[in-house]
Amino acid sequence: MVSLEKKLGYAAAAGATVYYGVSKYVENSRVEIVADQSGEGQRLISQCASLSSPHARLVPTPYLCSGMLQTVYCTSQALKQDAGSRVEYVRESKEMEDGGTVSLDWYPEQPARDDEPRVIAVVVPGLGGSAYEYHVRSVARRLAEGKQRMHVVVSNHRGSGRTPLTSGRLYNAYDTSDLRDVLAHIHERYPQAALVAVGFSLGANLLTRYLGELGDRALVRAAVAVSCPFDTEIAGRALSAPGLLNDHLFQPNLMATVKRVVTRNLDVIRASPINYDVDAIMRATRMSEIDDLVTARAYGHKDCWAYYRAASSVEFVDRIRKPFLAINARDDPVTPVQGVPQERFARNPATALALVRHGGHIGFFTGVVRPRIWYLDPVAEYFDAVFA
Repeated sequence: MVSLEKKLGYAAAAGATVYYGVSKYVENSRVEIVADQSGEGQRLISQCASLSSPHARLVPTPYLCSGMLQTVYCTSQALKQDAGSRVEYVRESKEMEDGGTVSLDWYPEQPARDDEPRVIAVVVPGLGGSAYEYHVRSVARRLAEGKQRMHVVVSNHRGSGRTPLTSGRLYNAYDTSDLRDVLAHIHERYPQAALVAVGFSLGANLLTRYLGELGDRALVRAAVAVSCPFDTEIAGRALSAPGLLNDHLFQPNLMATVKRVVTRNLDVIRASPINYDVDAIMRATRMSEIDDLVTARAYGHKDCWAYYRAASSVEFVDRIRKPFLAINARDDPVTPVQGVPQERFARNPATALALVRHGGHIGFFTGVVRPRIWYLDPVAEYFDAVFA
């Protein structure tokens, strides 16, 4: 029979072990900042408590402790509704020069021309994403209710967010012409409003390239990129890698989104001069197959790998001249940290990179009972610092 003294000793040892494990878990969750220490990027970060305070960390939800779990959970929450994500958009359809259509979803409303807002935040979703995803709605609500009381507009890509395809031209990870036109359209209508932008995944890649392409001439005052792939070839290979959750949860969900767009727009796709193989598209099980059959063919690349190499935004980081914050996770299974050009952030004074150990792709969930999106605070605080 074990004595009371021994039982207390075992309990103390178990408690000490749990305490040590939890403390290490929390300690390893600190936010790592990569920036030119004397630059504007670092100065802005120093005003963001969630990124620069001694307690700045992302402690991931315990049961979402891997990058793939965070990523799959994020995907599964796309339609979630809660107090911080309930929005009602006002939609504006914008016809592009080639006859294509981009949908602009405004929140809390589309401002009248004679009631020009002070700040407008433009949100650029990722591949297959739209204004209706949980993380996009959460960002829109947070920025609209934050210190700057921003008007938010989500720029839905061609064919996304129930935007009809009205031309044979689609969108990709490097063609910034639609983003340029949307920003110019908003700036022309509200010339006194300051523009900021938030991009997710593919949308973050487009935003990074746009800022690098235009430098000082970029129409946005500042921007935040969440889960930007930067090196899209590395991201493409990661996205194609076999794995239990990738094969049975993430890829099937992504494929279902793409195929819904194809199904809704079959007439336009079949009428395209590019002669897409619709049957092969509907049989595809990997995003690389879709990019082979659709994106590479539409934009004149040999295959998906040539397209991924062309889409990289790595070299554009050096050319960014407006305040720019990138938020990435070291365990992102879709856009691996190996593709994030940390050395370029360290030498460009306009930029800053926030790296966390756990967060997955666009996930970044923290909390236990009700997981919440961690980066909502950094995004809002960063823009508050820009306008301070």
